[in-house]
Amino acid sequence: MDRSKLFKNKQAGISLSGLILALAVIGVAAIFAMRMVPAYIEYNAIKSAIVTVKDGGGTIREMQQAFNRHTSVNDVEAVRGQDLVFTRDGDAVDISFAYEKRLPLMGNVSLLIDFEGTTDPSGVVAEADSAAQ
Repeated sequence: MDRSKLFKNKQAGISLSGLILALAVIGVAAIFAMRMVPAYIEYNAIKSAIVTVKDGGGTIREMQQAFNRHTSVNDVEAVRGQDLVFTRDGDAVDISFAYEKRLPLMGNVSLLIDFEGTTDPSGVVAEADSAAQ
């Protein structure tokens, strides 16, 4: 039996409509990634800055100013030193922050991300109302 006759009706590969659909899905994922990556880079810069500032020590005002210096280098605009929440547990000072980032995707569709972080080993983020400043 001739093999070419056996496989003549069998097709392999992706159709044009399947390719267009796959490219659309990849395009939407790329838009999300391009919008979200800078927000997470900024978040990681803030987290590393509060750890550095805490290790440097000093008064609350000095730590706020040091935070502003660290974040100005990384072009962070979401949080300033005055937005940080400082809590004391004995001699230890912990620094917390929380903020929302709204990322426009297309048209009137936006993505809202809640970021928060702390130097507290328990991982509990202090709120501004309950913190001693």
